[in-house]
Amino acid sequence: MELLRFATAGSVDDGKSTLIGRLLYDSKQIFEDTLEALEHSTMLRGEEGMNLALLTDGLRAEREQGITIDVAYRYFATPRRKFIIADTPGHVQYTRNMVTGASTADLALILVDARKGIIEQSRRHAFLASLLGVPHLVLCVNKMDLVDYDEAVFERIKSEFRDFAAKLDVRDLQFVPMSALHGDNVVDRSANTPWYEGTSLLHHLEEVHIASDRNLIDCRFPVQYVIRPRDDNHHDYRGYAGQVASGSYKVGDDVVVLPSGFTSTVASIDTADGPVEEAVPPMSVTIRLADDLDVSRGDMICRPHNQPNISQDVDAMLCWFGERVPLKAGGKYALKQTSKWTRALVKDLHYRLDVNTLHRDERADSLSLNEIGRVTLRTTAPLFSDDYRRNRATGSFILVDEARNDTLAAGMIL
Repeated sequence: MELLRFATAGSVDDGKSTLIGRLLYDSKQIFEDTLEALEHSTMLRGEEGMNLALLTDGLRAEREQGITIDVAYRYFATPRRKFIIADTPGHVQYTRNMVTGASTADLALILVDARKGIIEQSRRHAFLASLLGVPHLVLCVNKMDLVDYDEAVFERIKSEFRDFAAKLDVRDLQFVPMSALHGDNVVDRSANTPWYEGTSLLHHLEEVHIASDRNLIDCRFPVQYVIRPRDDNHHDYRGYAGQVASGSYKVGDDVVVLPSGFTSTVASIDTADGPVEEAVPPMSVTIRLADDLDVSRGDMICRPHNQPNISQDVDAMLCWFGERVPLKAGGKYALKQTSKWTRALVKDLHYRLDVNTLHRDERADSLSLNEIGRVTLRTTAPLFSDDYRRNRATGSFILVDEARNDTLAAGMIL
């Protein structure tokens, strides 16, 4: 079955964790022992019934404060599709956690409290989802039960958010009025919103078209490992293992290996289940070439007439994760992009972006924890990259502290 990854985002107490719990509960995805533990935990908190938010808020600090701090992943499936949910926190100080959870998402759910409407946090999450290239957005107007399922409230929030989204690069935007607490329009259509003509949230998640979101034009295969068995039975075998980042590879295709520039053809494509004739993303395969070339980890196999950008100067948007020291021009870090490691120098910090107002502060000289800005990097070895909006796999990277091995930033190449 097709896999859909989606992330939830929203302000504090907008009901993100409750929504996920309702999705799992109403779609019969929770085991009996988990339900018993959930009822017991709810009782210990002095609450009645079941607090569905506790299904995802697993940290003690999260349960004590009633907020989401870390990214919680949950897995479930329906007869139509498999899902991976990333429950991301709403606090400003946990922006890096949201970036982590949404970086691989096909769809983002942005929750809004119907009583409060669109607030600063709502705009920030929408911008981050757009920045991270999430192709599908769903605005979930939650807690409609607290405004008596008023259509006018829903339409006002819908209109305001649509005006803001027009400033962003949002390809697909949908709106759903709901009550996660009571299950209205989450798994099934609700009789409380007869004026709503759309589908339930789960139905939309099952039906949203994501196959065309994958880049099947630009062939990119970063080499992760060279397989060269030493036994007598396979002494002629030389394969290059990795995950297809984009494009389609078939046996007999002409390819070029970067950075050497040597050309060859695909002799065979092997998988754990045996040889195949074609490999597409996100398959993990081993490609054998007709010629014996010098290929190592970090190299890239692509098409001769469709190659990525090859440069040591990189313009990118950065989200800074570092707690100890801020990013400044002149900083030196290790950089990992696809399977390639190199070192990078921050040549220039162009501006710091206020994600709430979209204002660019060009006088900024540093980026602190959770701040976002545009930078120019100089790497010690050329990167094989594409624009992030065209190819999320080859257009993204991380910066790492070489001394502590801490991940300091996530970057999106422009």
